[in-house]
Amino acid sequence: MAAISREEVAHLARLSRLAVTEEELATFAGQLDVILQAVARVGEVTAGDIPPTSHSVPLTNVLRDDVVVPGLTPAEALSGAPDAEEQRFRVPRILDEEA
Repeated sequence: MAAISREEVAHLARLSRLAVTEEELATFAGQLDVILQAVARVGEVTAGDIPPTSHSVPLTNVLRDDVVVPGLTPAEALSGAPDAEEQRFRVPRILDEEA
C-alpha cells in the first residue's frame, strides 16, 4: 500500500474543515500511514473458515418478560410528597416565567 501523501492529508483536512499547519500535515501523514498499514494487516488475515460475529461470546437476553401490573393510584403516588396540589407534586418555582 502506498504511503498517504501530504496532499491527501490536506484534502481530508479540508473535507473535515480542519485548519492544519504544514508541520501538522507531515505529522498526520505519518500517523495516518501507520493506521492504514495496521488496517491492511488485519485484512490480510485468512479467516475463510471463521463465521462473522458481532460478539466474541454468545449473548442471551437477560431481560425479563414484560408483565402488566397495576400501577400506583394518584393518592399512593403522592403519599410521600412534601406538598401536593390538584393530584400533582407541588415544587418550588425555580424559573421566572415571562410572557
